[in-house]
Amino acid sequence: MAVIDELGRHRGAAQAYPEVGFPSVSVVVPMRNEAAYIGRCLDALARQEYASGLLEVLAVDGASTDGTTDVVRSRLPGARVAIRLLENPGVTAARGLNVGIRAARGEIIIILGAHSEPALDFVRASVEALWRSEADCVGGRIESVARGAVGEAIALAMASRFGVGDVRFRTSDTPGFVDTVAFGAYKRDVFDRIGLFDESLERNVDDEFNYRLRDAGGTLYLDPSIRSRYYTRQTFGDLFRQYRHYGEWKVVVAQRHPAQMRPRHFVPAAFVAATVMGLLAYPLGPRAPLIAALGGYTAGATAAAVVEARRKGRPAAAPLMLPAFACLHFGYGIGFWQGLWRFLLQPRLAETVRTRAPWLLRERQRIDG
Repeated sequence: MAVIDELGRHRGAAQAYPEVGFPSVSVVVPMRNEAAYIGRCLDALARQEYASGLLEVLAVDGASTDGTTDVVRSRLPGARVAIRLLENPGVTAARGLNVGIRAARGEIIIILGAHSEPALDFVRASVEALWRSEADCVGGRIESVARGAVGEAIALAMASRFGVGDVRFRTSDTPGFVDTVAFGAYKRDVFDRIGLFDESLERNVDDEFNYRLRDAGGTLYLDPSIRSRYYTRQTFGDLFRQYRHYGEWKVVVAQRHPAQMRPRHFVPAAFVAATVMGLLAYPLGPRAPLIAALGGYTAGATAAAVVEARRKGRPAAAPLMLPAFACLHFGYGIGFWQGLWRFLLQPRLAETVRTRAPWLLRERQRIDG
């Protein structure tokens, strides 16, 4: 990475950055069926307060079927920054990220989501934070936004500590070194040192990558001056499915990097288990534990919703935040149990049958045949 010894003198400059002495930046945006969002993301990148000759955008498409690539192509003529449209035959986000990283020319590589809208100083602030912190990767605070009453409630829930726990890039305005960031800006040599994103993962790819970076001695820094907006899901069903997938694939990350896990990662799964056991035992045994657990959760969710909604000046959104919290917590918890079965218990059961009871396997093959 080039030495940015004059960067502080140019704070606040828009398009007047000199082309010499500043690092080139590549922004990689993996996408699939993002026609509703990718235009807003690319337009924000095209207006960045950074020398246009030092900035490129790589939009990597994973076989979209909704006109996403048409939206990208409509931005190509006359674009202020170089935009390249690449194909991702592997479809998944991890493979799309790797396609973009391999094609990137920048000394700094920024990972951005198609649902995001970076602030106009996003790239500049990321470069400055890398320079000041001397970290391997920096990221900023994400503002969750949405349209409609349900979407607004979801956005508020995702900005609440009750909703997402100690996820600092969603809840904290305090700079400092952290475990992970979203929409990170990485020094290019990071990928030479620890490799690319894990293509066997369908979700949580940045989570796993950032752990590998820390495990190799790298550092990640949160700087709230790096600002972006993230457009959340618009329905409770979509939110539930999103967090169910996160919970499911968190099991794979936990298998590979057990030391990365924190107590908060297990709380939703434990709560789901306690709720299910309480419901099963309800007709037969004492009912007080289940009532206390659900009552306590409801009370906590209600208090958190009221506080967060008032803090953001949206008190009317508080009632809809309760189902949003439930989607976050039950979705993640149920997904975690699904992941335990899919990635841990089921493979071990199959191996046990194969080695200790092969006759069961032959019987199953006879029935299927």
